[in-house]
Amino acid sequence: MKVNEMGCPRILLADDLPEVRERVTELLRCDFDIVGTAQNGQQAVEAASTLDPDLVVLDISMPILNGIQVASRLRELGCRTKIVFTTVHEDPDYVEAAFSVGATAYVFKSRLATDLVFAVHGALQGHKFISVRNRSTLREDPQMAHLKSRLALKRA
Repeated sequence: MKVNEMGCPRILLADDLPEVRERVTELLRCDFDIVGTAQNGQQAVEAASTLDPDLVVLDISMPILNGIQVASRLRELGCRTKIVFTTVHEDPDYVEAAFSVGATAYVFKSRLATDLVFAVHGALQGHKFISVRNRSTLREDPQMAHLKSRLALKRA
């Protein structure tokens, strides 16, 4: 993993909505170095190829190229960056499509505040993550529960 001079992993944000890019930046800037943003799929491919981030936070529904196409192109180009999808799509077909092109995490935009930082930390350590509608029904993997407790200690 590449890190900046302060030891923070490098993140690229790609979403067509400025307010979502701002919200994601707000959530991640304390723990990560936001090295760039993109507002469409073509810009995301170009930025990821140029900046070589550790992780891309990638919206599924973007103009020019959608997130699935972006992830597929990045893999074709040999880019090994981790991919965390953010989306309004809760349909299992979208989840399956995202993981089939190399996603490490899939976060519902309705759960950004509760899930994104956790998902990004986990993704950087190689853990898979999928948002769920009702958190109380989720049986967490012991490794993810351990990571979550470590993050809680870090923020305290």
